Amino acid sequence: MRTDLIRKTALTAAGLAFTGGAIAGPVTAAYAASDAKPATQTQTDRKPAGERQLGVRYEAQPNFYYCGPAATRNALSVQGKDISVDAMAKEMGTTEAGTNSINDITPVLNKETGKSDAYRSVEISTPAADAKQTDTLRADIVRTVDDGRAVVANIAGTTTDTDGAIHSFEGGHYISVVGYRDGGNVVKIADSANPDTASYDVTVEHLADWIATRGYATS
Repeated sequence: MRTDLIRKTALTAAGLAFTGGAIAGPVTAAYAASDAKPATQTQTDRKPAGERQLGVRYEAQPNFYYCGPAATRNALSVQGKDISVDAMAKEMGTTEAGTNSINDITPVLNKETGKSDAYRSVEISTPAADAKQTDTLRADIVRTVDDGRAVVANIAGTTTDTDGAIHSFEGGHYISVVGYRDGGNVVKIADSANPDTASYDVTVEHLADWIATRGYATS
């Protein structure tokens, strides 16, 4: 039986409306973070005081239902991988209904990373994350980014970033987590939905609640 973790998670037209409208076609944009480094430098891109950011070769999703493949492709780009979103979609069984769950993405991350145990799926099954689940997510992000890899998260609903901007995906969405600061209390998001909002920061508490009832892929 399928659980909430494996609900279909297409990025709906309603969700797109909150990000500035439907994406008409393939768009590639430079990653918005000013201090992003080439992917080949990510292993040594450590900053002081509990901060690190990986270099992303960002690419926006070409249609409303490719958020899973695009998030996976952006996550793998920090390892220097250059894989087409069409290839990602085929591997994870993406259709116009979306990508079923994080459990369809984790095996692809492992295959393309070249290690069968590089990633694992973690579920936050409750309607809102508790303190233990949030602490686990924080530790998972810090460890994964420190290993030179990005986290892929399946989110749903609405959250507010650290600049006060609202990001809403009521039908579900996938994002990549590509950095952290303040010891993991604030995390950097790479979001394929709209190149105008390709990068933003959220608190780990907000991210945990955004993931609630779904899951994420982490080292």
